[in-house]
Amino acid sequence: MLEPRLSRSRLFAFCVLLISACILGLAPILVRLTETGPAAAAFWRFLFALPLLFAIGALPRGEGVGRPSKWMVLAGVFFALDLSFWHYGIVMTSVANATVLCNLTPVVVTLFGWLAFRQTPTHLFILALVLAMGGALAMAVGADGHQGSNPRLGDLLSLTVSFWYAGYFLAVQQARTTAGAMRVTLWATLVGVIPLGIVGLFLGEDFIPATLAGWGACVALGVMHVAGQGGVTWSLGKLPPAIAAVIILIQPIVAGLLSWWIFGETLTPVQALGGVLVLAAILLAQWTSRRPADGTAAEDGPPTKTDAGPEKPASAV
Repeated sequence: MLEPRLSRSRLFAFCVLLISACILGLAPILVRLTETGPAAAAFWRFLFALPLLFAIGALPRGEGVGRPSKWMVLAGVFFALDLSFWHYGIVMTSVANATVLCNLTPVVVTLFGWLAFRQTPTHLFILALVLAMGGALAMAVGADGHQGSNPRLGDLLSLTVSFWYAGYFLAVQQARTTAGAMRVTLWATLVGVIPLGIVGLFLGEDFIPATLAGWGACVALGVMHVAGQGGVTWSLGKLPPAIAAVIILIQPIVAGLLSWWIFGETLTPVQALGGVLVLAAILLAQWTSRRPADGTAAEDGPPTKTDAGPEKPASAV
């Protein structure tokens, strides 16, 4: 009776992560609509998310604020670096390129897990990874190259984000061994908001949106952060990070379609083919993860160290 329960738990976590990743696909669109600088947009995203996170923590069944662990602090630092680099990439290159390149995280996560935690991936998972990376590459090289103020620099900045995002993934996984999703998200956001404000001020960015529409985009970023990032954080307590990193590659597809619809950015046939490959990789990664892994978290509450901690790292299946 245990295996079906674990299978349902993992399937539900997969669905939550997929929906959360689609919500996060709105991020690059909203960043361009904030009428502020890139780091300032990230600052408002965190600042408007904090009241919602505090309110959720204060609910009768909420965890409360508590005290941050070193992993929560580290997740906040990595997340601030992630958004600082990525938001500049969004304004310098196409939305599709910026989102695809920053989502090369599975390579970093899988290699790190393989070398540091001995999380050996199966052949099918490696195939899913190759499909995902091939699709991501097709979306990047298939773009028409006319969007953004400095496409090459934007692509480079977006590429470095994959390392910061990988650090965030791994730090969150460790933080989730002792705390629930919303507490981890709250402290990572609280830690990250200050450096983002400092970066924006140091670079002389515009901090105040010029119109109500700009303010609306800032508020929407905060709501998106709670719903999207909170769902991702919760899922990382239920799924191995290497698998989660592949599933979250649906973000570039959502972002690319929205940028084509809203900003008129061209989605070429090569980019469309890349999107299909990424979707195929997501399905294959989920299929390879159907068997329960030693590191699967418990159904209710935060996982313990014996469930997903460093003593028993989650397997990549």
